[in-house]
Amino acid sequence: MSIIVENLIHVYNPNTPFESKALSDISFSIEEGEFVGLIGHTGSGKSTLIQHLNGLLKPTKGKVQINNLDIMDKNIKLNEIRKKVGLVFQYPEYQLFEETIYKEVAFGPMNLGLTDLEIEARVKEALELVGLNFEYMKDRSPFELSGGQRRRIAIAGVIAMKPEILILDEPTAGLDPRGRDEILNQIKELHSKYKITVILVSHSMEDIARLVSKIIVMDRGKIALIGPPREIFREAEKLEKIGLGLPQMTRLVKKLREKGINIRDNVFTVEEVKNEILKLVRDKKNA
Repeated sequence: MSIIVENLIHVYNPNTPFESKALSDISFSIEEGEFVGLIGHTGSGKSTLIQHLNGLLKPTKGKVQINNLDIMDKNIKLNEIRKKVGLVFQYPEYQLFEETIYKEVAFGPMNLGLTDLEIEARVKEALELVGLNFEYMKDRSPFELSGGQRRRIAIAGVIAMKPEILILDEPTAGLDPRGRDEILNQIKELHSKYKITVILVSHSMEDIARLVSKIIVMDRGKIALIGPPREIFREAEKLEKIGLGLPQMTRLVKKLREKGINIRDNVFTVEEVKNEILKLVRDKKNA
């Protein structure tokens, strides 16, 4: 499913002393199957923006189209849109409420009117996609699990709805490095296996750099930059001015170039930087 946002404006508490413009003239498009990173400092408008993508918030002005359907059109049923656009909020484990993991993950599919066999198949597939064994986990209470495992259960509950667009708001917040890597690797596998559209909201430039094909950078309710990672990370000064850190490899490349080492400025993964340095060493030996 494609997403088109046109001239989106959102004002909280309009016409009151507490009026605040959270989004200002936001326009972008996301093609079906893209993996997009949405980054920006706290208060930049990221969470407000993603809540417009499945109709949780209504624009003050502007349009949001999902598969060329204006989701604010009075003839559009938002429940149908929300079945296709899955949104995982930050710290989703705090929203768990069922007594067993099976019931928790099955809650969404049950509301779709599926048969018991279809629901069980979806629960099993969703749990396995987030790295949890169905037979071992299904009858356990989600409240017996670690924070990272509870988060996987919450994500599995959204995946079991089989959304065509998956939006994750800081899915690794508060997790240890191992838990963070496991969650991100599972999101990457989900995208690769099902080719669904994924929007990942994150503060981590390292995570964004190694996962996504397009980055949207937000600053004070506006889009500051948009494009492929290679283009975005070349805008080091602008990113730093906004208050965003650069990926470690981008910072390393910047330092090397400042010292006169002729390394390309559009490499940002460990493997790419390693290959560039090895190439420079070989060229120097052969000179």
